[in-house]
Amino acid sequence: MTYGFIGTGNMGGALARALVKTVSPTDVFLNNRTMARAEALAAELGAHCADAETIASSCGCIFLGVKPHLLPGVLAQLRPTLTAREDKPLLVSMAAGVTIAAIEQAVPGSAVVRIMPNTACAVGAGLTLYDTNSAVTQQQLDALLCGMAASGRLEALPEELIDAGSAVAGCGGAFACLFMEALADGAVTCGLPRAKANTFAAQMLLGAAQLALESGKPFGLMKDEICSPGGTTIAGVRALEEGGLRAAAMNAVIAAYRRTLELKQ
Repeated sequence: MTYGFIGTGNMGGALARALVKTVSPTDVFLNNRTMARAEALAAELGAHCADAETIASSCGCIFLGVKPHLLPGVLAQLRPTLTAREDKPLLVSMAAGVTIAAIEQAVPGSAVVRIMPNTACAVGAGLTLYDTNSAVTQQQLDALLCGMAASGRLEALPEELIDAGSAVAGCGGAFACLFMEALADGAVTCGLPRAKANTFAAQMLLGAAQLALESGKPFGLMKDEICSPGGTTIAGVRALEEGGLRAAAMNAVIAAYRRTLELKQ
């Protein structure tokens, strides 16, 4: 199968980098509104550049990585080419707030997979949530999942839950970066050099996440296991609670979810 990317921004680029770890770069075709960006990525990966029309007419799997408000125009432009094909390609949309039904309406009869990935896909530690319409064949889905295997975890989720899942798995990466930056700032205030503070915060979060996934323990239990009675950690936990960290994190996820719902209107 050949894979085309229409849109090679942060997310499209991350998926392309993951894809070429599994499939031949010569089977990957890149397109972007600013073609210099696609050309730079193609040179990095050993992939090809192509115009959107060529990708629509020839690729078996087409990743739609354009902004949600631009997607209807792109699909309208490519609709004649896509609907004329006897071998219906797989359309893989990563546009926040754009439903499978909206893409089906834009390109009738199309096989559609809606995915919500995150940028950690570029280093093989991502999480991609996905759902499909009934036109997607098992062969197409298997080819997509096999191609994306190097991106990290792939999890099927009913479309009505994808927006909520993405508010954690997608937007949460930015929230985690903000938290790591704050931890590093605190360490620098205490005298630790910036480079080490950044490394320690990132490695700590990586280790905590890996331990949580491998152990299956509830987060609260893991926290309790680190907090010794009268110790340093529980003093820090109290400071976080006084600052409203828990409520702020919940509100961040809820705000991201509500914004996704607004994008659908």
